[in-house]
Amino acid sequence: MIAFVSGKVAEVSLSSAVLEVGGVGLELMCTPGTLATLRQGQSATLPTSMVVREDSLTLFGFVDDDEKAMFELVQTASGVGPKVAQAITAVLSPDDLRRAIAGDDVKTLTRVPGIGQKGAQRIILELKDRIGAPTGARTSAAAMPPPEQAWREQVHGGLVGLGWSAKEADKAVDAVAPDAGPAPDVGALLRAALRTLSKA
Repeated sequence: MIAFVSGKVAEVSLSSAVLEVGGVGLELMCTPGTLATLRQGQSATLPTSMVVREDSLTLFGFVDDDEKAMFELVQTASGVGPKVAQAITAVLSPDDLRRAIAGDDVKTLTRVPGIGQKGAQRIILELKDRIGAPTGARTSAAAMPPPEQAWREQVHGGLVGLGWSAKEADKAVDAVAPDAGPAPDVGALLRAALRTLSKA
């Protein structure tokens, strides 16, 4: 298993980042919140989780070990694969997830694209005894806040990647724009955008 990847950020796209490690570019699938912490040309270290399939090897990168642990834990629930697990980590911080499961909060879990009422109930039932209590830790914010255009693109790309249409994503980005402020937190804005979409 590859536990973490450390190297220079060669490229950042809407859904992944490429880190150059020993002359090899490794592509890591990441949430918009994680991608917002990366800057092209700078060094970065990301905890990783490798998902092995018959026809593919996929590396997922995370902002910290707690997010990685949640990604791996939720996949132990029946019906949750890596794509839904990544959607969960994109929409909910580790502590939000712990609170939702501990409090039988089906509504919060169904904000995640790909999780319906029955799926949320199953996740709560299967993970309640193993998820642990909230740690109080905050996901590390970006070292440099992304400029307005960058956060808009990242949130929009994250929403489209999670299954919303470009038109729906445009509306949601416009709805959360007033909350962006001078130092946009892409992860928080993405979660806020998803809340507006789930109400629509």
